[in-house]
Amino acid sequence: MIAEKILSSEEIKEIQEVYKHFPVKSAACIEGLKIIQKNHRWVSDEAVKELAEILEMSPAAIDSVATYYSLIFRRPVGEHVVMVCNSVSCWIMGCEKITNSLKEKLAVDYGETTADDRFTLLTIPCLGTCDHAPAMIIGEDLHRDLTTDKLDDILNSYK
Repeated sequence: MIAEKILSSEEIKEIQEVYKHFPVKSAACIEGLKIIQKNHRWVSDEAVKELAEILEMSPAAIDSVATYYSLIFRRPVGEHVVMVCNSVSCWIMGCEKITNSLKEKLAVDYGETTADDRFTLLTIPCLGTCDHAPAMIIGEDLHRDLTTDKLDDILNSYK
């Protein structure tokens, strides 16, 4: 029985195009993982195996890179990943109130995805915007100077 491929021919071509810009195929590992995640929201074991074949690496080597980087998701996530900064600055400025409010509004805890598969709630150690704490990022959108009053409008903007 032949296993169904995870990566589309377009994804494979995109990965092949990327590794042309590196001295060795394996140097494109992170970019390959990002391409997979962009199209699938996360990186499955099967996708790791396929990427390993393309880049002539072992699946274990790919997995070690994928699990090192906190922005590569090795488990399914929702359509929008909400990452709340929990650095010292954000903590001092009230990120705990923000996270408690998010947990209540979304009815999830850290690492969980909403029942409608819309949001996954995670923490991130620093977003580099300490002068505008507390902060969170949803996808590529940075939200700063957060208050609990702003959360409904922010969440509702992600349909």
